[in-house]
Order: sequence, then structure tokens, then C-alpha cells
Amino acid sequence: MSITAFAIALIAAAPLADPSAAQLQPPVASGELAAQPLSAGRVDQALVMLEKASAANPDDPAVLINLGIAYAQAGNEAKARSAFEAAIASRDVIELDTADGSATDSRRLARKAIRMLERGEFRPASTRGEQLTYRE
Repeated sequence: MSITAFAIALIAAAPLADPSAAQLQPPVASGELAAQPLSAGRVDQALVMLEKASAANPDDPAVLINLGIAYAQAGNEAKARSAFEAAIASRDVIELDTADGSATDSRRLARKAIRMLERGEFRPASTRGEQLTYRE
């Protein structure tokens, strides 16, 4: 599964948690999720946007997941894991739409992101060892 199809362009659809525990702040605007810079490979630009959004709303699972993706693409797997774990620990559980059109809850998506991180799926193909070699 490609990173683009995985979670870039997450959009909060609706809180799944108890309505009384819902966020008091409005949902993050889609531009603050840095979908365009992430999908275009402009990781530095995405990190600036996502770190700013995370500072404004530190428990937003959509921001945390995309922040984790940006950190992973930048090669900072420790920060990526931390962001994914923060999304899992967030008191808010929201349903998210992914770029491939599927929907899932934020905790499930963050757990999937950690598994992808462990398998090295966020690294560029050239560093994952996926290049074929032939023996004559």
C-alpha cells in the first residue's frame, strides 16, 4: 500500500467518542492537514504546517497521524512513532477519510501507521531494499 493511499489527506468526518467528550475546538481545516505538500513530497513544508496545527490543537488525531507520516518521510522514525502513539492515546476518536476513499477510525489508522513504520514502508523505495538484482 502506498503512503499516499494510506492516510494523506485525512479529513475528520465525525467524532466516534461520547458526544459529551467531544472536542471543544473546531475540527482542523483540511489545509492544516498538509495533504498537498505530503503527497507532493514536500516534507519540510508539510512539517511546518503540521507542527503549527499540532501546537494549536495537540490532541487532534488527524493532525497527529499526518504529522507522524511527515516525520517518517523525513527519516525521523522516533518522532513518527511518538505522533502515531499520541493519536492512539488521544481522548478523541474520530472517523477519518483517507486519500483512497476508505474510512476508518483514528486509532485503527494510527495502529496501522505504526505497523507500516516498523516495516519501513514510509522510507523511499531506494532505501527499503526493494530494488531487484539478477544473478547470471
